Amino acid sequence: MDDLALHTVALLGVAGFVAGWVDAVVGGGGLVQLPALLVGLPGATPAQVLATNKASAVWGTGAAAVTYARRVPLDLRTALPMAAVAYLGAAGGAVIGLHIPKSLFNPIILVMLVVVGAYTLLKPSVGELTRLRWAGHRHTVAAVLTGFVIGVYDGALGPGTGSFLVFALVGLLGYAFLEASATAKVTNLATNLGALTVFAPGGHVVWAVAVVMAVTNLLGGYVGARTAVARGSRFIRVVFVLVVVAFVVRIGGDLLGAW
Repeated sequence: MDDLALHTVALLGVAGFVAGWVDAVVGGGGLVQLPALLVGLPGATPAQVLATNKASAVWGTGAAAVTYARRVPLDLRTALPMAAVAYLGAAGGAVIGLHIPKSLFNPIILVMLVVVGAYTLLKPSVGELTRLRWAGHRHTVAAVLTGFVIGVYDGALGPGTGSFLVFALVGLLGYAFLEASATAKVTNLATNLGALTVFAPGGHVVWAVAVVMAVTNLLGGYVGARTAVARGSRFIRVVFVLVVVAFVVRIGGDLLGAW
């Protein structure tokens, strides 16, 4: 990886900023950043691509989480247990991800994205206001289980994790899109850290690329979070649908051999 061209690193930096912005607004920045890494690092192993993505994305997610926490009322009784269990799930998922072919996941991701997009389009009122479906321990249990399952997925593969978290918090738990995005960022920060605890000690991170993308991802995450807070839940819903459609086209095209 020492012979990387300057323009390649620059383009990966741009991809990091865009991914950070998308991830902060509605989640799913990995589906911008991972394809960029695959193109920019054609000789890298799947573990190196996943690890480098996590090492840079964690900074953008962290910046977004802090920005949201300062501007949006955050339900820490939900966010902290969900994040803690998601961290463990992501660490376990990363171990799984080192031993399975990534091609097996694309059809599953595509189906999940289609379901998520269709549900959001067919229920235009979903996510406008916070109407929690459960209270007390039932709410916490649902949040923790959701965090664990998505955490395992994020550690093993990752693309679309932020979008799946937002959708679960809106569609399953009953949060508005803005509050869901804030909670999702805290949880996604934990899943990124969980995966890194496995990837980094194994020497899988391409640090020359990760450092550049970390800076741009952090800037993108900060700008994206401020944009989302200023524009509110309706704006996030529109971006959410557009991002899901783009992901469906991207992954569907991969499966059909269009790209």
